[in-house]
Amino acid sequence: MNTTNSSLSLWHALHALSKSMLDLAHEGKWDELIEHEIKYVQLVESIAKNPVPPEQIRLVEEARDLLREILSNEAMLKQLLQSRMGELRKLISQTGKQKSLATTYGKLSHNILIPTNFNQ
Repeated sequence: MNTTNSSLSLWHALHALSKSMLDLAHEGKWDELIEHEIKYVQLVESIAKNPVPPEQIRLVEEARDLLREILSNEAMLKQLLQSRMGELRKLISQTGKQKSLATTYGKLSHNILIPTNFNQ
């Protein structure tokens, strides 16, 4: 495979991976998404080391079109990740409140509570 085909195949692989990552986010498969992020970074590094030759105008345009789609996928993925972060913040907050209640009521569980003005 020559350098030009190799460069463009990296762009296609990055595009496919970005779509896959977006699908995983839509499905709520967060652990799998994290595993794909490592591959994503490696592909980006490979593309940086092996660019499409600028004199290959058709290939540069194809890579540019792929980049637009990749960036669009990244923007959607970012929105989904921000939404997930919001969900996790709520869960952490609820867990903290539950722990606080459990601690408070746990301290009172061995006490008998009698009203001070019982005869009124």
